[in-house]
Amino acid sequence: MRGAKSATWVAGAIAVALTATACGGGSGSGNNAAVDPNGTYTYYSTEPQHELIPTNSNEVGGGYIIKNLFRGLVDFDAKGKLRYQNAESVESTDNQHFTVKLKKGWKFHNGEPVTASSFVDAWNWGANAKNAQLNSSWFEFIKGYEDVHPKEGDPETDKMSGLKVVNDHEFTIELSKPVSTFKERLFYDAFFPLPKAFFKDTKAFGEHPIGNGPYQQDGNWEHKVQFKTKKFAGYQGVDKPKNGGVIFKFYNTDDSAYNDLVSDKVDIMYKVPNSATSKFKSDLGDRAVNEPYGGQTTIAFPMYDKEWGKPEKAKVRQGLSMAIDRETIVKTVLKDAYDAADGWVPTVVEGYKKDACGEFCKFNPTKAKQLIKEGGGVPGNKMTITFNNDGGHRDWAEAVCNDIKQNTGVNCAAQPRPTFQQVRNEITGKKMDSAFRMAWVQDFPNISNFISEQYRTGAGANDMGFSDPELDKLMDQANSAKTIEESNKLYGEAEKKLTEKMPSIPLFFDHTLGGYSNNVQNVKFDTYRQAIWTDVEVKKK
Repeated sequence: MRGAKSATWVAGAIAVALTATACGGGSGSGNNAAVDPNGTYTYYSTEPQHELIPTNSNEVGGGYIIKNLFRGLVDFDAKGKLRYQNAESVESTDNQHFTVKLKKGWKFHNGEPVTASSFVDAWNWGANAKNAQLNSSWFEFIKGYEDVHPKEGDPETDKMSGLKVVNDHEFTIELSKPVSTFKERLFYDAFFPLPKAFFKDTKAFGEHPIGNGPYQQDGNWEHKVQFKTKKFAGYQGVDKPKNGGVIFKFYNTDDSAYNDLVSDKVDIMYKVPNSATSKFKSDLGDRAVNEPYGGQTTIAFPMYDKEWGKPEKAKVRQGLSMAIDRETIVKTVLKDAYDAADGWVPTVVEGYKKDACGEFCKFNPTKAKQLIKEGGGVPGNKMTITFNNDGGHRDWAEAVCNDIKQNTGVNCAAQPRPTFQQVRNEITGKKMDSAFRMAWVQDFPNISNFISEQYRTGAGANDMGFSDPELDKLMDQANSAKTIEESNKLYGEAEKKLTEKMPSIPLFFDHTLGGYSNNVQNVKFDTYRQAIWTDVEVKKK
């Protein structure tokens, strides 16, 4: 997710990887205060880019709300262990044919029972090309996907042949080929169920979503202000809320949000601004959190652009990458709140390979200038890095541009857009003509999520319009592997192959750099950079 929204992936090896970076926070003073089980708390966020439909939200503003309103077949606990939610079981003997059995008693917020059709109908709708959903590519492994989502023309049908309803509490899934991580992929938002009310009026539903999760919408969506939720009394999941609801407050700048955090006007913030990285620990004390998570930051290029799409520009991008002194930027500008990236997959993610980017992520101004020259130079000898101004990215973006200018002579400028929503609309609309910030928060903690979802031809999160048939073939081999270990090895080869065309430049592996107010306790963050919302306790006033 670019969050990025942004899930993961037989849980044995994955659980080990996650446990090593287990949730932090929650150990501050006052954790034994009296609790109001119906108390609500506020959560720092941004205005969602789109309507609140699971298959059309792949950024954090919408994703964080959706993850609270819905629950899927499976999810992961705080230690990264796969667990069943709406599913009683998801069984397969060959990683291609799956039988799903549902737990009984689950209901949507409007009282409608959650049935097998709630999942099958939702997936068929989300995959259908006519509905133009951003997350439609998540269904591409299901047999019959190409019939509802052809590369050209209208769909032949509105149902994927690989989905069959057996009865209200059982359905089957047949994939077009084995996928070793498919069970884990079912955690992602695109696989959430939808009630019948959705299909009657999808636009109205986007404003007033009806889920099956621990929280339900409370009142109207106050656009650019907040989105309120309240505890759903009928929730059947294993993670029942210890509070009365979450209010997502939308901010235009991180600095104003941080000021509210320090003054207890917003209760949880998962990302403090760069201006606060050197002081947030002293400001918040033991309510400050700094820990790595499954997220990374890159600058990406519009491969659909007539200039940047030229084959020889791969050398230019390699050179630009070598012109950036990541270690110094992390130390001086980002105050050690990030780690310098040595590839596209963060260290806390299963399948991480050290130095996957090789020499191209190492600072070497001499080689940088040589490669840029061999590639015919940056178009017009000038470039921009577009970023959202409401996310605290200006300092590092300017530092990266300064490195490029000083070390290569290329005229580089940091180019802000006022809001995350605006820049995401430009990016998904393929309107970029130079570099832009791209960030990814894991949808599931496995290397495949960082490579396949962003760099596969036609993938929903492939914001660059990048395509490499050889890379696609290698990813297909990885997905068909019999074991997670074999799949990880092949995806590692795919990551290494990205250096040949360098559609994006890895910059940083991200940290959860956040904190919480004096109004709440038992606040913990997972490796998705999300607070474990249902565990938060609101202190009695």
